[in-house]
Amino acid sequence: MGVVADVVAATCLLLGSLLCLTAGLGLVRFPDVLTRMHAGTKPQVLGILLIMVGGAIRLQGWSATWMLLLVAVFQTLTAPISAHMVSRVAYRRRHVRRDRMVVDELGVAPRSPGEARGDEPADAAPSRGSPRAREG
Repeated sequence: MGVVADVVAATCLLLGSLLCLTAGLGLVRFPDVLTRMHAGTKPQVLGILLIMVGGAIRLQGWSATWMLLLVAVFQTLTAPISAHMVSRVAYRRRHVRRDRMVVDELGVAPRSPGEARGDEPADAAPSRGSPRAREG
């Protein structure tokens, strides 16, 4: 293996690790579900793919390359789909900050001022764990 391949593999591994780190920081730092879903999928998937490419270059074996390819395909398919499903559930249950939305593509406008902040609507039934459910 040449020096160029080692440099390319190390660069891919470092860039992938940096992207995964920024994805983790975004999950901790961003304020609402929708922005966290972007942070958890976009840089994380690209980071995993870069790590897989760097590993495939460095390992040089077909069995390892096929395994890394399967991991990359599985990650590429599952992470965006699961993030989409989580964000759809959060949107439907009104756990998003609608005041931060630039465009509401689903077209569901908030019905009360409390919903604009992502709070529970006034006419909704309280859940078991909410403070209103414990009062009654």
